[in-house]
Amino acid sequence: MINSLPDDTRQAMEADAFRQLLAHLDANKDVQNIDLMILADFCRNCLSKWLVAAGERQGVSIDYDTAREYVYGMPYSQWKSLYQADATPEQLNALDARQQQRNRTDS
Repeated sequence: MINSLPDDTRQAMEADAFRQLLAHLDANKDVQNIDLMILADFCRNCLSKWLVAAGERQGVSIDYDTAREYVYGMPYSQWKSLYQADATPEQLNALDARQQQRNRTDS
């Protein structure tokens, strides 16, 4: 159904969903990037990198810091000092296990 919509309608829906994702992440700053990486294998920094890559595909040059500021809603250094907690040993172990699992499935 969605793939059969006109491109401009589908792209507007996708863009709106992306903005809602950013708003949801902004409203849930307690959700740490490491937790996102453990559970979903992506984080706010990944979204920033994907935004840079999307710009490149459209012929638009966006630097990573600008993309991160858009995704985080403020400069990354400010967000980090206000909201990012130090990773616990348990989180680091879980992330390592997730990455090892991904490496096994990628091979």
